[in-house]
Amino acid sequence: MRTVQRAQPRWPAARFRLTLQFKASRRITHVPAPALDPIAAELLARLPGSPDAYPQKLDFAREVALLIKLDANSYRSASFLDDRILAPTTRGGWVPLRAVEEASRKVGTTRPVHFIFHTGHVGSTLVSRLLDDMGAVLSLREPLPLRTLADAHDALGRSDSLLSAEQFDLALNMLLRLWGRGYEGTRCAVVKATSSAGRLASRLLAGSERSHALYLNLGAEPYLATLLAGQNSPADLRGHGPERLRRLQARTASPLPPLHSLSLGELTAMSWLAETCAQHDATSRFPDRVLALDFDRFLTAVAESMDRIGAHFGLPRDARYLASVASSPVLGRYSKAPEYAYSPQLRADVLRDSRRDNADEIRRGMDWIAQRTRTDGALATIVHAAEARRG
Repeated sequence: MRTVQRAQPRWPAARFRLTLQFKASRRITHVPAPALDPIAAELLARLPGSPDAYPQKLDFAREVALLIKLDANSYRSASFLDDRILAPTTRGGWVPLRAVEEASRKVGTTRPVHFIFHTGHVGSTLVSRLLDDMGAVLSLREPLPLRTLADAHDALGRSDSLLSAEQFDLALNMLLRLWGRGYEGTRCAVVKATSSAGRLASRLLAGSERSHALYLNLGAEPYLATLLAGQNSPADLRGHGPERLRRLQARTASPLPPLHSLSLGELTAMSWLAETCAQHDATSRFPDRVLALDFDRFLTAVAESMDRIGAHFGLPRDARYLASVASSPVLGRYSKAPEYAYSPQLRADVLRDSRRDNADEIRRGMDWIAQRTRTDGALATIVHAAEARRG
C-alpha cells in the first residue's frame, strides 16, 4: 500500500502556477506538470463529490496541496486535522494547487460552512464533539489550511507576500467549497479553528454570507488560571506569542514590552487580550452572525447552550438530544484526547489548585491587562465590552 510521506516533494521549476490562469484574458503557456501517482489521481478525481478526499495541507511556496483519504469515522474521531492526523498508513499524495482549485469548482451542492472561534483552552473541542452527537454536522477540527490562510492573510499587501489579494480570495473560496461537502444527512460543516486563526474570523465571514460563527472565551482571571495550570502551555503561548504581540501592538500607540521580558502570567494575559480583540472585531462587525459564549456559563447550562448553538447554526431542534446532552459521556472525557477522563468537576479542581499555586503569575497577568487598559482607551472599551457580555 502506498502511503503519504510527511516530507514535501521537490517539484520541478516548471510547476503549474496558482491562479494566473483564472483570468480568461490572460494567455499563459503551461509546461505540463509531472504525472500524478495513482493515489493522488484517485483522490483528485473524488475531490468534487466526497469529503473522503481531504485537502490536509496547502503549500503556497510549492503551489501544491496534500490530499489524503479520510472517511466519516476519521473525521469524527480526529481531535485535530493538522499533521497529527498523519500516520504511516495514511493514503495520500501531493497535487498541484491549480488542479485542486479546478476540482473545487465542480463541487455540486455545498452545505453551509460555520465556524467555532475561541481564545484557546475554552471548550471549543468539547462543543465540537457535542455537535457531532446531533448527527447532522460534519466537524472539521483545526484544519491546517486555515492556519496557512491566516498566515497568508497577514502578509497581504506586503512586498514579501506570496499571494496577491486575488489569489488569496481564490484559495479561500476553494477551501470553503471543499469544506462545504458532506455525507448523507450532513446539514452543515462546522470548522473548529485553531485559537490564533480567530484573527481571520471577520474575513471568513465577509467571504461567506451563509456562514455563522460561535466565539468561545473566558474572563481574564479564569483564562489565566486555566492556561497556567497546563503543562504544555508555556510552549504553546511562546509559539503563538510573536504573532499575537504584533497584532496587539498594531492596535495601540503605546509601545508594548518585548516578548522576552514578559513573565508567563503576563504572556498569558497578552494572549488573552490579543484574542479578545479578535473576538471583539468579529462580534462588532457581524453581531447577528457571531454568537459569543463564555465557557464557564456554558458548563452551568449545557442543554440551553447547545440549543442556542444549534439554532445559531440552523440545525433542527432535537428535544431528545437536548434532554440527554447534559449527561453526555463527552462531558466526562478530555475532548482533545478522549482516552483521558476530564469532567467539569475535575476542571474546577484544577482551577482551584492553579489559583493557589500560580497566584503570583495570575496577579502579574491581571496587572498587565489593567496597565494596558489604563493607557489605551480603545483596549479598555474592548475589555469592558467582554466583561459586559459575561455579565
